[in-house]
Amino acid sequence: MEVALVTVGDELLAGDTENTNATWLARQLTERGATVARMLTIPDDRALIARWVGDFADSFDAVVVTGGLGDTPDDVTIEAVADAFDRDLEVQPEVRDRVAEKARRYREENPEYYETHDFDLDLDETAALPAGARPIQTEESFNPGCVVENVYVFPGFPGELKVMFDAVADEFGGDAVSASVATSTPEGALRHVLDGVRDRFEVAVGSYPARRGQPGRVKVTGTDPEEVDRAIEWVDEQVADPE
Repeated sequence: MEVALVTVGDELLAGDTENTNATWLARQLTERGATVARMLTIPDDRALIARWVGDFADSFDAVVVTGGLGDTPDDVTIEAVADAFDRDLEVQPEVRDRVAEKARRYREENPEYYETHDFDLDLDETAALPAGARPIQTEESFNPGCVVENVYVFPGFPGELKVMFDAVADEFGGDAVSASVATSTPEGALRHVLDGVRDRFEVAVGSYPARRGQPGRVKVTGTDPEEVDRAIEWVDEQVADPE
């Protein structure tokens, strides 16, 4: 299963917010055997989001989009995903009901907020999703996420994202497996190992330099566990540190 990740937000491109969502999602998908084939960060630009979501939806098994869900003018991800599939926005009654109930509970639990803020929530706007979308609603999220064909749309707040992803995590998977070998060999001296493992085995290979007191490592990935085992054994022999 090949997956493309799209993280949305001007704040990510400006460096105001660290893009931890991309790293977390990539790890979750890889652990489930999927292959993250693309990773893209784009601004809160409706036309640009629609273009890339549409292109990726045609090219990969699944697309995961995170960020830009909300009720402020720069939250345009839902509209952009609808544009990507040439769909209108619609309000599903059960989605609106859940949003309304969550708003009611929040009002009861936080009366002081409403006494000091002019808060007028448009339930129809908040609940609107691309026509035919499968909604994803959790207790942690106010705005719903959704699935449109092979595109999964999640919020940008990490806590909300993680819970919403967990609700559909079983829909992601694949045959990819990985193994790593730790080594103190400098990355620049590993070329013969990287070239050699590619020539000998049907696997992908990458090297990662030492950092924060941890050794470097060579990572091997493939769809045949036995082939990965053979490749990692060969790599281990090549990079083993002398006694």
